[in-house]
Amino acid sequence: MATVAGPDGLLRCSWSAATPAYIAYHDKEWGFPVLDDRRLFEKICLEGFQSGLSWRTILEKRENFRKAFSGFDYHAVARFDEADVERLLADAGIVRHRGKIEATINNARRAIDLEAEFGTLARYFWQYEAKAEPGFRATSPESIALSKDLKKRGWKFFGPTTAYAFMQAMGLLNDHDPECVVHGLVAQARAAATIPRA
Repeated sequence: MATVAGPDGLLRCSWSAATPAYIAYHDKEWGFPVLDDRRLFEKICLEGFQSGLSWRTILEKRENFRKAFSGFDYHAVARFDEADVERLLADAGIVRHRGKIEATINNARRAIDLEAEFGTLARYFWQYEAKAEPGFRATSPESIALSKDLKKRGWKFFGPTTAYAFMQAMGLLNDHDPECVVHGLVAQARAAATIPRA
């Protein structure tokens, strides 16, 4: 992964230069450890919606997605029915894809199953914390294992590449370039986090 100087002259991961909206996301969110179940579920859903699209599209619509999907409260989303599917298909503020909408509702129900088994989603997902450092890859052994296990548990739209992007964003590994200004901050945050263990 390469770096590029931002508007302030600081080096950041090169992908952050694609659009101004990426800089705040890169600096404040991407790679910092997330232990909140609702945020973890949100990211899985948004990664699924992103499939075949750019992250910029999803990021620009994120607030609309949050409104449409009850703030990604998976207990609420699990109760969505066919009327909700039709409502969401008519919502121009989100990506209107029946398969992805139905997968999100299905995954909310599967998230409740995980919560019942592990106590929290965080405890489940952090089992797959990756040891690898930054590199040019789209998957990892951990993301393949996570995707395989979730598929076995009935989750949809969550292949190994999507799993790896989820892990990068949620801090299950520090994939910032070592020269990136945020790399050290993420390392500190990960070291200070109280990671739940299964």
